[in-house]
Amino acid sequence: MNLAKLLATASQGALLLLVLLISACSQALPVDSVKKQAASTELTIGAAQLDLYLPLLANKRVGLLVNQTATVNDLHLVDLLLQQNINIETIFAPEHGFRGNYDAGAQVNNSIDSKTGLKIVSLYGANKAPTPTQLANIDVLVFDIQDVGVRYYTYISSLHYFMQAAATAKIPLLVLDRPNPNAAFIDGPVLDLAYQSFVGMHPIPLLHGMTVGELALMIKGEAWIEQADNLQLTVIPLANYRRDMAYSLPVKPSPNLPNDQAIALYPSLGFFEATPLSIGRGTDFPFQVIGYDKFSLANFCFTPVSTPGAALTPPLMNTQVLGQDLRQVHSQGLNLSYLINWYQLFKQHNAVFFSSESFMDKLAGTNKLRLQIEQGLSEKQIRQSWQAELSQFKQQRQPYLLYL
Repeated sequence: MNLAKLLATASQGALLLLVLLISACSQALPVDSVKKQAASTELTIGAAQLDLYLPLLANKRVGLLVNQTATVNDLHLVDLLLQQNINIETIFAPEHGFRGNYDAGAQVNNSIDSKTGLKIVSLYGANKAPTPTQLANIDVLVFDIQDVGVRYYTYISSLHYFMQAAATAKIPLLVLDRPNPNAAFIDGPVLDLAYQSFVGMHPIPLLHGMTVGELALMIKGEAWIEQADNLQLTVIPLANYRRDMAYSLPVKPSPNLPNDQAIALYPSLGFFEATPLSIGRGTDFPFQVIGYDKFSLANFCFTPVSTPGAALTPPLMNTQVLGQDLRQVHSQGLNLSYLINWYQLFKQHNAVFFSSESFMDKLAGTNKLRLQIEQGLSEKQIRQSWQAELSQFKQQRQPYLLYL
């Protein structure tokens, strides 16, 4: 019987033993399908399976890369581990900060957590990866952040740099896995490394259909970090999870993704960040509308203002705009029609649509998408151009998949 089948049938005690044995061998958990014991059918996140990872943290100095999404039944992982007498040395914070209250793109500063007194080190400020000095007193690192499965969402870029630092320092890394709310979709252009940036680190599609645990395995396995063989990686998997499951996030992952609709539309509307249009930053419905002040495709009226989470001059701030209200639109995966239709409208008015071509290309991971839209290709034609690379990616990722 292979290790994946053992995990599928093991008792809790046996499963813990397997995790410890795998960790001792500097390997991740098995990469076929991982299922919990037949006694339970409830989806259980990695962080909730304390028996599987507390022994790996006991009597160790721990560094955590977490934010406001790292919760177990409304209790933050930091508080949960402190209750278990785990010695937390440092909290590392990604974009939007430890509490998730920084604007998109805003520099996150080092600080002290007022509740626990723990030091918080920013990985979205002077440095994207922990420095050797910041890791000097740490024995093990833990990553637990809710992702949304879209390549330009920067939490997986922070994961990349965290893994790189762990590999360089030869510090073991635990990834506590969480569901991907867009896991059912593999779509969009595969990133060309010539366009690599913090909004796209890896040669994966815009929608990659993987959890952060699976992606961590792929980053290591494909040697997308230096000294990948040095990294002792352990993934604590989800129990009773399938990637076709609908999953509503219990905590909003960032200030401008407040609900399921915004998360579903995010892959399609994120490209508008490279245009002069508003997608609702500075309103109660970010990433659920599209609007402009000079001409429009529809007549929904809204006015962006400076608000918490969008205080840094959201596009068209204090300007009444007209546009599309997508709050009730059924949206799944990647829909290019919004981008194409608005581009055509701007073209009719001899107006510049891609106000930042370079940022558009970074978001897309290639300049091909922008050029295809400018050349007037249909959505069907554009999608067809991705299929060979998507097929190759599906084969490439197969060894790293943990779930059906």
